[in-house]
Amino acid sequence: MSRASRSTRDRYVDFLRAWAIVLVVFGHWLITGLVRGPGGEISAPELLATLPWTQWLTLFFQVMPLFFLAGGYAAGGSWSRAGGGTAEWVRRRAVRLLLPAGVYSGLVLVAVAVCSAVGVDPGTLALVGWAMAMQFWFLPVYLLLSALTPLLYAAHLRWGLLVPVVMALVALAADALVLTAHLPYVGLLNYVLVWGVAYQLGFCWRDGGLTGGRGIGNGSGSGTRTGNGKPWVAVAMVVGGGGAFAVLVGLGPFPVSLILVTGQEPSNTNPPSAAMLAWTVAQVGLALLLAPGLRRLLGRERVWRAVRPLGGVSMTLYLWHMLPVLVVAAAFYLTGLAPQPGYGSAGWWALRVPWLVVLGVVLVGVVVALRPLERGLGVLSERGGTGRPWALWLGLALSVAALTRFAAQGFAYEGRFPVLPALGLAVGVALVTVRGRGDMTNSESPESPESPEGSTGSKGSLEEAA
Repeated sequence: MSRASRSTRDRYVDFLRAWAIVLVVFGHWLITGLVRGPGGEISAPELLATLPWTQWLTLFFQVMPLFFLAGGYAAGGSWSRAGGGTAEWVRRRAVRLLLPAGVYSGLVLVAVAVCSAVGVDPGTLALVGWAMAMQFWFLPVYLLLSALTPLLYAAHLRWGLLVPVVMALVALAADALVLTAHLPYVGLLNYVLVWGVAYQLGFCWRDGGLTGGRGIGNGSGSGTRTGNGKPWVAVAMVVGGGGAFAVLVGLGPFPVSLILVTGQEPSNTNPPSAAMLAWTVAQVGLALLLAPGLRRLLGRERVWRAVRPLGGVSMTLYLWHMLPVLVVAAAFYLTGLAPQPGYGSAGWWALRVPWLVVLGVVLVGVVVALRPLERGLGVLSERGGTGRPWALWLGLALSVAALTRFAAQGFAYEGRFPVLPALGLAVGVALVTVRGRGDMTNSESPESPESPEGSTGSKGSLEEAA
């Protein structure tokens, strides 16, 4: 990567993405508790439902607003510099998510087919298939926002902060209709609207609309235009968003949990609610308040060397972090080697520490083993292309539909192989990634300033796609 490219990196934005991924992984591991039954069967009681007080922990672990904020920041910069057409820019962003997600899904689906053929218990297969797809809700939403970036950024250039304000008002109206009139499908709009608010605020942050100065720093993360000239905006977002969340939870109908809890109505995430919107605003404000101090800290090379590698493996961590749970389940729970204190007891919580350590060690092994595959996908992501715009848009539609189905029902709903979603994802990924004659002209350079600084991994990282 050129020195000029590195000079446009904002290390704090990269840190936000890395921090979000780490907390997603840690949070999923923490709330996953396995129990071995008297017959050797393995179950996973839902911690947030079994121990309701743990729902307060989700206030710390629900950090996806930060990822959408950072994604909007980076996508706005990338689109504003793009020299090619809309279709090619969208394709490049999409392929960096779809290639690794498609390979991951393909491998899991092969395993599901084999297990189904050899007669694995349908209930067990459905549970495992759900666990391996629980993180997929993010992908279709992010793909949609990426595809809409040219339109969203044009709206930003014309109306600025008014755009996320209007999106928030429409989201509140949609949520009110869901709660009062119980209209079907209206709530689906909030997946794009609520998370789109954070994405759109990323544009505003980068252009100085939230801080009074451009958000792009130099390579050390401490450029002359990274100050926070409008701290009152961030303070107002924290106080206003946090206060609204407290009222909506304390006096309104919404639960405190910011992660889906089975049987809990209404939910803050399915679809994203007014309370989630309020929390998003507060979290974005907090990120802005912490930016100056954390940028200075990240300017220290020793600190940055510890953060930077996470960017190159972010997609691997995101997709594969539940595989270690299956490995540990097979090695320690199926064999009866794992201690079994009462679920939620003091002894059970004490065992969370070795549980997290062992999962971390296994995940490191998974990441190392997948490095050759990552490099191969990186090469494919740069060589691929779509020869016709219709193929790109159709491929995206099929991919979003299939990923949405997997996110909602897992890879083996009711213990069956999902034929239509699997076929839809395969065709969708192929349409987006297959090279077309004459493609790749006037495209965004692989060494664009949005490339991970110093990354040696594949282009299929969440940092790259953001």
